[in-house]
Amino acid sequence: MSGGEVAGLLVAVFWAILVSFLAVVMVRLAQTLKAATKLVTGVTEQAVPLLGEASATVRSAQSQLERVDAIATDVQEVTSNASALSSTVSTAFGGPLVKVAAFGYGVRRALGRKKTEGAAQTGGVVVGRTVPAARRGRKRGRG
Repeated sequence: MSGGEVAGLLVAVFWAILVSFLAVVMVRLAQTLKAATKLVTGVTEQAVPLLGEASATVRSAQSQLERVDAIATDVQEVTSNASALSSTVSTAFGGPLVKVAAFGYGVRRALGRKKTEGAAQTGGVVVGRTVPAARRGRKRGRG
């Protein structure tokens, strides 16, 4: 064999090895792409129902928030009504009740003065009353 033939044979072997290597790389790449496609398909199949459930959950939460808002509005209305009723009752009955209480206090005081005046006329002794502790003579502590 001549030098040119050997060189041609080497180039042919080199190209055969290169093509074989590229074929193996292409087969591996195809397998990787298949696996990636299966993975993406699986994720898509699972994600679509999850997104549907999440959407339903968000809608349910929105309706619950609307109910809570309606309840809060009703509570605020009841509170304002109770406040108005309280001020109305206070206005209607507060003044007269204070006047009745003041009148009762005045009557008790007047009756108390009459009893004291009657006791002063009888010698200053009021039956059923005791002298307060502060007015009693101190017998203890003096030596």
